[in-house]
Amino acid sequence: MSFARLYSAQMQLLKGQLVTVEVDISRGLNAFSIVGLPDKAVEEARDRVGGALKNSGFPSPKHTNVKTIVSLAPAELKKEGAYFDVAIALGFLLASDEIRFDPEGKIFIGELSLNGDIQNVRGIIPIVQAMQKKGIREMYVPWGNRREAALVPGITIYGVKTFRNLVDHLDEKIRVEKPTQLFEQPQTEVIYTNTFSSGIDFSDVRGQETAKRGLEIAAAGGHNIAMYGPPGTGKTMLARVFATLLPQMDLPDVLEVTGIHSAVGVNENDIVTEVPFRSPHHTASYVSMVGGGANLRPGEVTLAHKGVLFLDEFPEFDKKVIEALRQPLEDNVVSVSRARGTANFPSNFILVAAMNPCPCGNLGNKQKRCICKPNDIARYQRKISGPIIDRIDIWVQVADIDYKKLAGVGTGEKTEVIKKRVQSARNKQKQRFTNHKKNITTNAEMNVKDLAVHAQLAPKVRDLLDQSAEKLQLSPRAYHRVIKLARTIADLANANEIETTHILEALQYRPKLEQY
Repeated sequence: MSFARLYSAQMQLLKGQLVTVEVDISRGLNAFSIVGLPDKAVEEARDRVGGALKNSGFPSPKHTNVKTIVSLAPAELKKEGAYFDVAIALGFLLASDEIRFDPEGKIFIGELSLNGDIQNVRGIIPIVQAMQKKGIREMYVPWGNRREAALVPGITIYGVKTFRNLVDHLDEKIRVEKPTQLFEQPQTEVIYTNTFSSGIDFSDVRGQETAKRGLEIAAAGGHNIAMYGPPGTGKTMLARVFATLLPQMDLPDVLEVTGIHSAVGVNENDIVTEVPFRSPHHTASYVSMVGGGANLRPGEVTLAHKGVLFLDEFPEFDKKVIEALRQPLEDNVVSVSRARGTANFPSNFILVAAMNPCPCGNLGNKQKRCICKPNDIARYQRKISGPIIDRIDIWVQVADIDYKKLAGVGTGEKTEVIKKRVQSARNKQKQRFTNHKKNITTNAEMNVKDLAVHAQLAPKVRDLLDQSAEKLQLSPRAYHRVIKLARTIADLANANEIETTHILEALQYRPKLEQY
């Protein structure tokens, strides 16, 4: 046999892409070429495969007087990374009749070391999910990726340590038992760790009851929240402890989040069970925030998917970066278009922003004098545009605290108590949207049509909202966001209908721009 066809896969943006690996061997001067739009890492597979075959006890294509051509199809898809090493090596052995097995219905993924070990690859979960949808029966993945891959149901996963073990398992020419280093990995249960842990309890935060209430509502309904006030009053601490209120992710969310983090290479092949908490520095660039670059990759808004994006010193971010948040805050997705292509990355996160009222932080402070010039204050506040303000549901002031409250032990409600109320409200929303076509799970994700169905207002409540909206000059977007917020407040109060008190509290969280 001088020809062999096997199957492998790679990451393309955040999705898996099937790649057919064809190997042809013919007589002639020694040559080993890879075609199919390979990048540098794929081209270097010639040396990795040669060394791995030699050190695994097989003839190397570099040491035989044959011409070897490896074709990676589809040819127009750029092949990137070391995903195809194992498939290329197996294809060479099949084509040269060194081994014999049926490759149909099997996917081989992994990078080869020169000694024959199989190294981990990135983005294994999206790849396995894509292959499962294509009806693939078996996948052979690196040993270090086996736990991730095994989370995807409906496909048999084999974790492999060395190339020699893999050949011994597949080769029909020899009769050996399945090596102990090779295991069929069935679907595993997710072993949950605690959700994001900041080491701080809500009871440790002195005072700031209004901010705590706002954070509880934000966690319950998935609403965006901004905290403003003088420096050192606890805004950052509140933001970090906020993530501990969010419910644990279910298996589909774990798969999605782990796949994203694996594709970017930030989870070191571990399953992500904690709610993501991303806190980029205010010097972060536009590309690092929304994604892009020479090779399209996700940004912070996607890494925060299903979790929290905390932007401290919010107005200090570049205005272009702040304005780029418009689409993800509205649509829960960010579309990145570059010359090399277009990508849509998921970005369903809760924005937690923290800011000072002015550059020096003392505007409106009764104890300290503001030293900022009027032009500096105006320029600072203009960094946050009206459309961004509208997209943030809750604005709370974090004021100075009486020094007497700072001493002693915290007496406020503990995180566990607040989290139970949040979980109860989330359960109500999950039941409410059980049959929703777009699979939304929180009140913040409702559109105008959903509000007419799930957030109906009594005539007197509607009249109150209309009068208040006229006085506050709310935009249509802000008007609808007040209703969403009121729906969440009602859920926390275990109320079936939105009442006047819920609307009034929701209106209190609209921004009072003159205060900051």
